[in-house]
Parts: sequence; C-alpha cells; structure tokens
Amino acid sequence: MASLALSVTPTSTSSSSCVLSRNPTPNFKTTHLNFASPRRIHAINPLLRSFHSLQSSSQHLIASPFSTSPAVTSSSSSSQTTELVLQRLVKEFKSLTEPVDRLKWVLRYATLLPPMPDSSRTESNRVMGCTARVWLDAELGQDGKMRFWADSDSDVSKGMCSCLIQLLDSAAPEQVMELKTEDLVELNVGLLGGERSRVNTWHNVLVSMQKKTRRLVAEKEGKAPTFEPFPSLLLTSDGIEAKGSFAEAQAKYLFPEESRVQELVKVLKEKKIGVSAHFYMDPEVQGVLTAAQKHWPHIYISDSLIMADAAVKMAKAGCQYITVLGVDFMSENVRAILDQAGFGEVGVYRMSDETIGCSLADAASAPAYLNYLEAASLSPPSLHVVYINTSLETKAFSHELVPTITCTSSNVVQTILQAFAQMPELTVWYGPDSYMGANIVKLFQQMTLMTDEEIANIHPKHNLDSIKSLLPRLHYFQEGTCIVHHLFGHEVVERIKYMYCDAFLTAHLEVPGEMFSLAMESKKRDMGVVGSTQNILDFIKKKVQEAVDRDVDDHLQFVLGTESGMVTSIVAAIRSLLGSSANNSKVKVEVVFPVSSDSMSKTSSPESPSSIRVGDVVLPVVPGVAGGEGCSIHGGCASCPYMKMNSLNSLLKVCQNLPDVENVIGGFKAERFKRQTPQGKLIADVGCEPILHMRHFQANKELPKELLDHVLSLEGKR
Repeated sequence: MASLALSVTPTSTSSSSCVLSRNPTPNFKTTHLNFASPRRIHAINPLLRSFHSLQSSSQHLIASPFSTSPAVTSSSSSSQTTELVLQRLVKEFKSLTEPVDRLKWVLRYATLLPPMPDSSRTESNRVMGCTARVWLDAELGQDGKMRFWADSDSDVSKGMCSCLIQLLDSAAPEQVMELKTEDLVELNVGLLGGERSRVNTWHNVLVSMQKKTRRLVAEKEGKAPTFEPFPSLLLTSDGIEAKGSFAEAQAKYLFPEESRVQELVKVLKEKKIGVSAHFYMDPEVQGVLTAAQKHWPHIYISDSLIMADAAVKMAKAGCQYITVLGVDFMSENVRAILDQAGFGEVGVYRMSDETIGCSLADAASAPAYLNYLEAASLSPPSLHVVYINTSLETKAFSHELVPTITCTSSNVVQTILQAFAQMPELTVWYGPDSYMGANIVKLFQQMTLMTDEEIANIHPKHNLDSIKSLLPRLHYFQEGTCIVHHLFGHEVVERIKYMYCDAFLTAHLEVPGEMFSLAMESKKRDMGVVGSTQNILDFIKKKVQEAVDRDVDDHLQFVLGTESGMVTSIVAAIRSLLGSSANNSKVKVEVVFPVSSDSMSKTSSPESPSSIRVGDVVLPVVPGVAGGEGCSIHGGCASCPYMKMNSLNSLLKVCQNLPDVENVIGGFKAERFKRQTPQGKLIADVGCEPILHMRHFQANKELPKELLDHVLSLEGKR
C-alpha cells in the first residue's frame, strides 16, 4: 500500500490548505481546514497535527534550499513503520554535509512543532538532562496509539522533539518501546558546534517518551505497579526537604548539635589528632565530622585509597595520631603507608578492639581465592590486579604467588588496558569483587561494538582487534561480594526503570550487572556515571554546577546507586554550589535512595531479628530497609554492620584516651605487621609493593618496569 502524503498550498495567513493523498507525489490542491487545539487536531487526524504551525511559515518552507520537505511527508500512518520514518529522517540529515545545513534542517523541523497546551508545561513534564528546558506530555488514545506533545525554549531542541514526534506520534506503544537510543546515533553527527548537550536531547526526550508510554499502558491495562517513590532529599537554596523515613533518618544528622561538634573539635585540637574516614559512615558520624571540618582541617572523608594519602598529609602537618573510621584493611593501609613515608612514630587507631571486617576482603582471604591465584601462577605471563579493598596480608601473599598491582574502582579499567598494552600476551586475573569483575568484562565486550577511534578515546594503545584479543585472557574471581552492594538487584532495577529511567543514574562498579547495565546506558547519553565513590560525587557536582550556571529553574534528580553513607558529602557539595537563598538559585536537586520508602528497621530489643552480632557487640541495622530492598545485609543502604562499629562514641572514646598511657585502648591500635610471608619477608613490606606499583601507574600512566620484569621473569621459568 502506498504511504499517505500530505500536500500543502498556502492560501492566507489565517489557514493552511491541505489535502491527504495516497499518491506519494505531492498533489497541490486546496482543502481548507479549521485548525483547533492540538488535542482537537488528534481527533481529526493525527497526520495533520505536525502541520498546525504552518499557518505563518508555509512560504518559507516551500522556498527552503533542502531537497526533501518534511511538510509533504506524513509523520505516521497505519502502513508506515517507525523504521521507515527513521530511515527517511536519517537520509535527509545525511544528505546535508555541512554542519550549518544540518542545524538549519533541525531548526526547520522546529517550525512544524504544534503549540503545546499551557496545562502541559509542568515540572512533572520536564525532560531531565537537557541543557535547554524541554517539556513532554503524552496520552494513550482509544485506538491504542500514543500521542505526544513537546515544547522547548530552544529552537534546536524543538526541532529534535519535532523529529521524534514525526517518528512516534500515533505509533503503537510497542513501537515506541522498541526504538533504541542507538538508533538515533546517525542523527547526532555533524550538528553545528557538536555540543554534547544537543546529542543528549535526542536520547533524553526518547527516554521520557518511553517512560510515559510504559506508565500509560500499565494504567490502561490495570497493571500499573504499586511502586511507592524511593525516599529522597530535595535540596534548594532555601533548605532541605526529606521525603520518606529513610531520607528523614539521613537528614536528621546533616545539621548536628553544635555541642557534639565542639566536643569532638576540642579533643582533636588539644591532642593533635587527625581523622581519616571513609564515605560509607553512619550519617550521625558523617554529619558531625563534616561540621567539625570547619574548625579543624585535619579531617578527611574520602574513598579508601585517599584515606592513606590523607593520613600522610596530616602527619606532615603535625598530627601525632590518626584515627581511622572504616574497616580493618583501611587502617592497615594507613599504617603501612605512614611507615613507608617515614612516619612510624604516628599512632594509628581503629574504632574497636574487635575485628572490623569486610565481606569482600574476607573473600580474598578464603581458600578459594588462593586456589584462584595458584591457577594464575601456572599460566605465565600473568598479572594479578587486586582491588585495594583487601587486607595487607592478602596483597602480600598474592604478590609472592603472582605479580600483583592494586587498583581502585576509578582506575581498574585503565590499569587492565595499560597492562595489556605493555604486555600484549599477558593474562590478567582480577579479584576479589565478582560484580566488578563481571562488569569490567561486560564493559570490554561493549567496546567490541565501538570503532577504533572510540576505543582510542578510552585508551590510545588499543583498537578493536586488541580488545577482542584480550577478552579470552581476562579472568575474574567469581565468589567475592560486598554485602553493601549485593542487593542492588532485579527488584530495585525494575523500580528504577519504571519510575526513574529519565533521572541521572549513578552506580558503583561493585553493583550487580543489572544496575551496572542501567547506569552504563545512562552514561552513553551523559545521564549517568559508573565508577568510584569519588567519581559519583564529581559527576553530581558537575551536573549541579552546569544547572546553576544556566541560571534557569531546573529540577535535577540523582539516583544514588551506591552505599548511601556518602550522602553527607554529596549534600555538603550541593549546598555549596546552590549557595544561600540570597543568591536566589532556581535549581532544585533531588538525591534519591533506591531503598524501600518505609526503610527504618525497628529494633525492639538488643537481640531483635534486625540486629546482628559482631563479636561481643550487638549492632541494630538502622537505618535499614523494612522490605528487603536496596543494598546491605538486610537490603538497606548505610547498614553495613562493620561500618556501624565506627560510631561517634567510639571516636570520642579513642580520642579522650590518647595518649594511651594506661593501655585502655590497646586493642584499638593498628600495629605494624610483624608476621612474615611464606618467603620469609615482612607482610608490611611485601603488602605495600602492589600499592606502590599502583602509585607509579597513577603518576606515570604506565606500569613500573620493576613489575614488568617480575611478570616476565616468571614466564622464563615456565
């Protein structure tokens, strides 16, 4: 069946003359139509809707220098698939070789976008992630077809919306959902200026179309999920609003009692004590530490790698003691790095005389991991890339079995790629985090779909052939998980897809594959980040700063796909960017916690089911998740039982007993390792070598010669 064609003959400024024809050749006859509101136009015929705005611009369109006019082509018909319309749009776009002509093409489509009802210009209809303000509304008609309206304060964005409406207006819901952001790639190339934000508009509007379609179909079928919104913190220049009990628990400690802050600051100053704390602290501790930073500069809250660097800086500044808020491998690293830097006299103290463990670090100490490394040692040339979040003992024993370099979640990809670049025949063994290992492999598999140029942008020494070649020689341990990230699984992901697919998504590299894939998809359109805690914080700061610089009303929504303990640092950074209410910033920033909306686990007694015993200490899992969603031992963020041993009371106890003349807190002290490796060397010395190899890589962008020689020397013994 021939497709419908729409012919236009301008007759006056008050109306446009149109005729519908099944003849693909334009048929310029005159039929006067009384254009009503856009919704009324739908009732007449969806084909006419795209031409509502031709009343004042028809002459300009006919005189256009472009060979194909969108004015003579229907946006959809029962016999024309979205694929055919997309092919036509791409053909038109690619026929224009100059960026300025392609920009004019987009601007020309902007003139075809019909007016959007004022009632649809609401905050709930805003499309997130676009530099310009874009609104999108939709309805599901009685005929089972989708209808869309859009508008923007940017003509370029209007043109992009117009093209997408040409594609999907009057399409079946399944056709809307089948269109992928990858299908729009060819419409991204060569726009004048090449701004990333323009590229993102295509993707972000499409995602919003699909989100609205998914909801409307579910409502019509009576199958709409009964999802409650995730808890969140809404930040403006005027203050903070907490939504949901979990968020209320987080917000409670963002502004701690001044007496608690001064109590801590007083003892830190008197005894010259530095504090090195991980992002994943309990919100009460984070709140007090963040407030105390204003009075005592020697308090650092960071990811695990920076904790040791911060300790060295504090020692150089005159701190006599370093208190470490984290798990035991973190205090071990601080002790070892201080020793390496010549600060052996500086005392390092943990927050308990019990073991402050870590499920991930424990996995690397299990017999299964030793078997994994023994297999690696039989396949030279091999390199063991071990996550920094492991014990010093693990690093030392591993390094003697297989040449080892540590990595962080922010540099692991570059470490592996650089290793293969310097030693093309290498086999890499990553561990112990199974989720991160699987995600790294998936990432490299995705790179096999890239061009050589795109791969070179990730690492200049690699191309398609080298990535395909290294994949069979990249292994990861499959029995190690972090209890905090373990439950970022299917239920949480489905809820995010349904309610937050158009928000900014953040994910730590340690999260399970479904969450990783979701965030990677968002990352492609600059709406997401996958990496370390610091990467996540930097991404949020960047997006908020961009919105503040635009000086327009905007609502940014960030889904925090990692442990929510870092929320204090995020809130502090956002509030700094938004400034005070005197600046009258119009930007709203919402931090969403992917946990149950009723997420305060109650503990009626010390030994309640929602508590966990660690040694002699009973730890209530609060705040946690009542329904088993999210990410922790019981599904709730900020609930790692070991991290909760780092309480404010423990910190005050340690500080008040320093110097520990009567050995009251002897069990809290992180001592230098005096044990030896199987080869008779000190664990403290050997365990630092993989860390120092990573330091060299970070500073020089290549693996050190000492490590390469170690790898190749073992190959010669094969």
